[in-house]
Amino acid sequence: MAEKTFREVIAEAMSEEMRRDPSVYLMGEEVAEYNGAYKASKGMLDEFGPERVIDTPIAEGGFSGIAVGSAMTGCRPIVEYMTFNFSLVAIDQIINNAAKMYQMSGGQWNVPIVFRGPTGSAGQLGATHSQSFDNWYANTPGLKVVVPSNPYDAKGLLKSAIRDNDPVIFMESEQMYGDKMDIPEDEYLIPIGVADIKKDGTDLTIVSYGKIMKNALAAAEQLEKEGISAEVIDLRTLRPLDYDTIINSVKKTNRLVILEESWPYGSISTEVTYMVQQRAFDYLDAPIKRITAPDISAPYSAELFKEWFPSVEEVVDAAKSVAYKK
Repeated sequence: MAEKTFREVIAEAMSEEMRRDPSVYLMGEEVAEYNGAYKASKGMLDEFGPERVIDTPIAEGGFSGIAVGSAMTGCRPIVEYMTFNFSLVAIDQIINNAAKMYQMSGGQWNVPIVFRGPTGSAGQLGATHSQSFDNWYANTPGLKVVVPSNPYDAKGLLKSAIRDNDPVIFMESEQMYGDKMDIPEDEYLIPIGVADIKKDGTDLTIVSYGKIMKNALAAAEQLEKEGISAEVIDLRTLRPLDYDTIINSVKKTNRLVILEESWPYGSISTEVTYMVQQRAFDYLDAPIKRITAPDISAPYSAELFKEWFPSVEEVVDAAKSVAYKK
């Protein structure tokens, strides 16, 4: 085991897969000469050269389309966006080309491609650079959507995503790139579509994913001190979504709180709530609570942002509410 940062394991996962498979390459803005906007491709240009680590113009629609075409003809591209806010420029290539090609070609063309980069807010970046499109992409048939919450999961899931024959949206966070964790020296993979129980509990279930998992775990720790045992589930993958792990937990705890950074309308928590009431309604001892970002764009003001971003206290209060504790 060795302690490594989130950005280090991202570079490590890509490098390992590029050594294993010569059809894998990385392209995006500043991924080569600058070692990545967040230094998540550090050293890769030196090892693999400019034909496999490619700096692109600021033209997401163009280089995303090139990557989709290359994936259809035998390559396995990794496309890095400086932020998923910029992926909106390429959303036609992602949704109308990459996601639909296998079906529209009658199974003739797979599109083994990974679109990766940071999602969500990262402090005072303004409304247009502080958005979570996790649920947007998860709503698209043909895409797989992965949102890891820690370095260990990120490495195993990214390696699986690169090997997958379908297009994968792989969402990170600027605020996680410096997170550290012990990582095995031996190779490992984490399957896409399998949630992880980060903490066992008996009184209620908390479901979350991505960087806001830190708030879910902090809330569970605080609740433990007050005699409330919370089970915490990290979805890790939003499409396919591991409903069974959630349902089995709710059948045990009888209560559910869902935490995410996305807006409330059409959110992942809305989908989870529907499936739980369909498959485990008789097990619920309280209404399901969801905690999301408010239904407005992120404010720039630091003080307003604190009020906008879902807090640990909100999770604790929601948990107490479903547990009927004051």
